[in-house]
Amino acid sequence: MSGDAAQIGEQVRAQIGELIGALIGAYAERLDAGDLDGVAALFDRGTFRSARGGEPLVGADAVRRQYAPVLLYDDATPRTKHVLANIEVVVGDVIDGEAITATSCCTFTVFQQANGSDLRAILAGRYHDRFECDDDGWHFVERVVHPDLIGDLSLHMSRR
Repeated sequence: MSGDAAQIGEQVRAQIGELIGALIGAYAERLDAGDLDGVAALFDRGTFRSARGGEPLVGADAVRRQYAPVLLYDDATPRTKHVLANIEVVVGDVIDGEAITATSCCTFTVFQQANGSDLRAILAGRYHDRFECDDDGWHFVERVVHPDLIGDLSLHMSRR
């Protein structure tokens, strides 16, 4: 039986929000830690693309190639901190009382301090995400990155 999010209670909706929030946070934490394979693994069954255009990256291997130019420093990190805010999660389709889809949007700002530079914001924008839940749990289906403000990325990524 198919239906909408009204079939599930507020407690379940809050639990789903926490699970989705953990996925959103895992992306930022893994990237800041220099775990580029871990970032890519989040999209094993999903796509990743920029709202500015280009082909969607499908699967972990394609996403990992996207992050190949990220510069890692002596501490094996890109010396960044992703700050996420205004996270909104909306539960979508429900089957037999179980949520199976959700969407989210949030804002992000990436700060960096590398090679003796001052701490500075290098990127700010929005993530628009879609998720599905199956027997393995919640996972990314799609992330669309809206890079609204782009600063100096020269200490963050090498030229392709």
